[in-house]
Amino acid sequence: MPLEYYALAMIVAFFVLVMTGIPVGFVVAFVGFVFGFIGFDGWLFELLPSRIYGVVANYTLLAIPLFVFMGVMLERSKIAERMLDVIGHLCGGLPGGMALAVIIVGVLLGAATGIVGAAIVTLTLMALPTLVRRGYKKTVACGTICAAGTLGQIIPPSLVLLVLADIMNLSVGSLFAAALVPGLLLAGMYLAYLLVLAFFFSADVPAIDEQERAAVSKLELGKDFVKVVVPPLLLIFAVLGSIIGGVAAPTEAASVGAVGALLLTIVSGRMSLPVLSETVKTSLRISCMIFFVLIASQVFALAFRGLDGEFLIEAMFEWVPGGMYGTLIFMLLLIFFLGFFLEWIQISYIAVPLFLPFLASQGDMSMVWVAILIAMNLQTSFLTPPFGWSLLFMKGVAPPGITTGDIYKGAVPFVLIQILALALIIVFPDVVLWLPRVVGW
Repeated sequence: MPLEYYALAMIVAFFVLVMTGIPVGFVVAFVGFVFGFIGFDGWLFELLPSRIYGVVANYTLLAIPLFVFMGVMLERSKIAERMLDVIGHLCGGLPGGMALAVIIVGVLLGAATGIVGAAIVTLTLMALPTLVRRGYKKTVACGTICAAGTLGQIIPPSLVLLVLADIMNLSVGSLFAAALVPGLLLAGMYLAYLLVLAFFFSADVPAIDEQERAAVSKLELGKDFVKVVVPPLLLIFAVLGSIIGGVAAPTEAASVGAVGALLLTIVSGRMSLPVLSETVKTSLRISCMIFFVLIASQVFALAFRGLDGEFLIEAMFEWVPGGMYGTLIFMLLLIFFLGFFLEWIQISYIAVPLFLPFLASQGDMSMVWVAILIAMNLQTSFLTPPFGWSLLFMKGVAPPGITTGDIYKGAVPFVLIQILALALIIVFPDVVLWLPRVVGW
């Protein structure tokens, strides 16, 4: 039997086992080992120790647990909750002001955590009951929170970008610089949509009650802004600025971010042994999951390439009409649908490497641009009913009065906005490539 048939059987076996509910990390390793032994009697795996050593010794990947710690610490210490309260009161005089505050805090959480699950759960717990109590239409409240929480997929220092930089052998700084403008563009499009909604359907997004706004003086609000919002902002700018500007390596900047989050929590008076313990445990759990899938994917990739899987992928792309753009859109559609069933880390380490050799052979295609398209596309799949992970995260912690239908209906306008943003950066690559050129990446 030709080796390509074994490679095709690998992909089929992977999806069959995933649908049974077995954790994906175990499925990836199991399928890789089984087909590696079938095709090569196991000798192929003599190369595996060096591949795994290359992963665990990768200095850049040390940034992952550090950024995770930074984000979880800011979440567990309730600093994000106070930020939403202060920004909400600053925007409170406008119809839809609290929804605008949720998007703004989503940007800050995305820049602080880069973890979609943590951002969605945090925003749902602290914002959804408040929005519903203040008269917001349930679908608008749910959609806004889901969209804001997924901004961590694209706004640096996103874990997605760190992983894609490793997989695609790109500079982390160049990806962070490339993602900044598209991320802010997407957040701006969300804000514009909410402002239009407030103009035409103000009853769906009422302003904060005047009596409640009057209870907080402008002087007190200004002090709260300086104490609560400015320090995390300065921390985020320091971390991102040092990486994009080439002043510090991602791991060094991530360590500054982790220490900075620790100091902010201490200064705010919210540090305690339970907070520190829960932060360390959660950070360890998330980091272990990422690295386990990363190492397991080395087994799968080694077996797949040994079975001439790359030739199978090339043949598949040859069937796709439309040249380079047709191939790119086909890949994005495939990743979009995979997002219904798999988490981003699994798609990144399993699906993306299958396409890389073909994409790299297209000389006039910027791989930085492709990486940002993949990150934005993964973010879109997170929001899409019925299997979008953000929707499932929200449903898991939403109050009893919120139905699955409310969450699904609320997400649809934001999915359309994301697809529009994705189309814009496909048609206008300079949206992605302008900032890396300016800073010299």
